[in-house]
Amino acid sequence: MPGEFSLHGVFVPTLLGLMLLAYVLNSGLRMLLQRSGAYRLVWHPALFNLALYGIVLGGLFHLLRWMQS
Repeated sequence: MPGEFSLHGVFVPTLLGLMLLAYVLNSGLRMLLQRSGAYRLVWHPALFNLALYGIVLGGLFHLLRWMQS
């Protein structure tokens, strides 16, 4: 995985880009889960959202590493 990429001459860490993409995907997943009523089964929604973000970020990281090799 490359350490950083250039965005109009500014070097941005790859992890920052993955974190922003994970945030956007997580927001969409949260909206879908909320509309489907899945949060009625969740004890602590804030912890669930944090865990979901970690899973999405980890999945994106591993997907990027798999695409690089």
